Amino acid sequence: MAAETVRLTQLSHGGGCGCKIAPGVLAEMLSTALPGVVPPELMVGAETSDDAAVYRLNDQQALVATTDFFMPVVDDPYDFGRIAATNALSDVYAMGAQPILALAIVGMPIDKLPLPVIARILEGGSSICREAGIPLAGGHSIDSVEPIYGLVALGLVHPDRVRRNAAGRPGDALILGKPLGVGILSAALKKEKLDAAGYATMVRHTTQLNRVGAALAMHDGVHAMTDVTGFGLLGHLLEMCRGSGCGAELSFGRLPVIDEAIAFAREGIVTGASGRNWASYGQNVRLAPDIAPWQQALLTDPQTSGGLLVSCAPDAVDEVLRLFQDAGFEAAAVIGALGGGVAEVNVIGGR
Repeated sequence: MAAETVRLTQLSHGGGCGCKIAPGVLAEMLSTALPGVVPPELMVGAETSDDAAVYRLNDQQALVATTDFFMPVVDDPYDFGRIAATNALSDVYAMGAQPILALAIVGMPIDKLPLPVIARILEGGSSICREAGIPLAGGHSIDSVEPIYGLVALGLVHPDRVRRNAAGRPGDALILGKPLGVGILSAALKKEKLDAAGYATMVRHTTQLNRVGAALAMHDGVHAMTDVTGFGLLGHLLEMCRGSGCGAELSFGRLPVIDEAIAFAREGIVTGASGRNWASYGQNVRLAPDIAPWQQALLTDPQTSGGLLVSCAPDAVDEVLRLFQDAGFEAAAVIGALGGGVAEVNVIGGR
């Protein structure tokens, strides 16, 4: 099989963070799981569906540990490796930490993929680790039915600078670092409707490291952070609301959205994961009457290597936006605010 004839996305039933098990199904699966040992040093575990575990090593250091892997969201093997690695490291940055080490998770259908293609996937992941300034120090590989790639990522942060998804406060502004729409572009790619410019846009956003998270965590006005991935903006915001005991209001007209994704969404080109996401948590969302179905799809669109979602004090907004912009996140914008009440999201304003 010639390497140039291989379409990675045709070898998997889903791609990128759209592979995630729907949040409602995941919650049911985990509801009967027995808790493991919970030592006092474990600062963050699974209790609030945060981005990574955090274990206090001493008064100055806490270890951040996470893993993330998925099936191809693009056909180019090098780009697939880059996107998967960027996405995995994002969870470390979302906790306010600096990554220090990564291990590769590799599952490949050896009978379907030429070895040079697999090697390019690994090269793509290695290139992102080099960009992040960390070693890719090993990993584990298996012969699998579908191609799978990702990382185990470890980082360090001062215990006082850990930023959880569960520490938002009523009145906080909500800021999103990257534009929405990556899942919709991936759906268009699979339908062979995404042109070269749209593909370049998709890869640019999904390979941009969220390293600004470490700088944001140094600001006392930043109360909570998470990254927006497979559950879509609404899903990850609802996790923040539940953990923080807050409600939230979003203004759709203020959301940063990839232009090409708007056009595709209007055509009805969306991922299956978008509908599964809505079925899992739509009962906790109130949409304004002027929110159209294509706009709802953007709100639930699974983001592969999506942006950081920050909850910060109103007087910290200008500085948070400056940190984003200085780090190259030109689309960063205030999209709403946290409020009191139950853990629901109210979406206002059309576009």
